[in-house]
Amino acid sequence: MPPRPQQSLQLLLQHEQRQTDQALLALRRADEANDRAAAQREQLHGYRNEYEARWSQRLRAGSPVAIVLHYRSFMQRLDQAVAMQSRQAEVTERHAAQARQRLLDCERRVASVRKLLERRGAELAQRSRQLEQKASDEQAQRRRWRATQTDSLRAP
Repeated sequence: MPPRPQQSLQLLLQHEQRQTDQALLALRRADEANDRAAAQREQLHGYRNEYEARWSQRLRAGSPVAIVLHYRSFMQRLDQAVAMQSRQAEVTERHAAQARQRLLDCERRVASVRKLLERRGAELAQRSRQLEQKASDEQAQRRRWRATQTDSLRAP
């Protein structure tokens, strides 16, 4: 026996709710990854600024060429690390935005299925009321017909 339309819609609603739950979990994970990447970027950027401030004072006081070259080399590597972490933070930010959009799409589908279920329920209730009214009308009509038949049999 095939499932009734309401049962099919209930199954669809359950499926869409599971998808929404999974999308919410994915969004939480993406947001956490994004927060970690942004924090690492800020930490690296802060370290770079601190290192630059500390060494710029020493370099102004006069330092051998080897130390200046070492400083510049290390600063280049720090700049590369900051740039790489910034790119990573941008990637995780995009992933979080995509996960947020997927969650919104899932929530819209759940809302649509719920609305359809409500509409179908209202249609079923309306049909049921119409059938009850029809049955009531037919019963009343049969009573009237019987009454007229009884009255015609009693009349001389």
